[in-house]
Amino acid sequence: MAEEQIEQVDEAPLGPVDYVVIEFADAKFNGEGMPLLLDLVAKGIIRILDAAVIKANDDGSWVSLTVEDLDGKGGGAWELMSGWGSDMLGEEDYDEIGAILAPGSAAAIIVYENTWAGPFAAAMRAAGGEVVAFNRVGVNDLYAALDALESIED
Repeated sequence: MAEEQIEQVDEAPLGPVDYVVIEFADAKFNGEGMPLLLDLVAKGIIRILDAAVIKANDDGSWVSLTVEDLDGKGGGAWELMSGWGSDMLGEEDYDEIGAILAPGSAAAIIVYENTWAGPFAAAMRAAGGEVVAFNRVGVNDLYAALDALESIED
């Protein structure tokens, strides 16, 4: 059984799966980032596995929004995301995300596979290597490091 699973993975190597939560104050979307997201998908860099939009209520609860709910707020761009739902996100995920949102704001939640990484990891395994760690540098940490480097150069 394990060999079959390995062969299946080697035939279609999977990349790491991440999610991003993007909060929009007052639930206002303008759709400006959608062309960039769709370009990443078209180029095969990422694959969208799930996408949803929720809105935070004043009492800390949340409601799911549809594309129709977003019309007039940039929601037309989100229509392109329809059909990408896989129900990977569950009620607990929405509760956790809803709890961190400001009341009245909305959040786009996108679960995606980093498809570029799967073939690379498979090639490294074929070369005798093994991925032993994978981590991400936080954006704030990166900016702080760049600022520190810039101040040294001045």
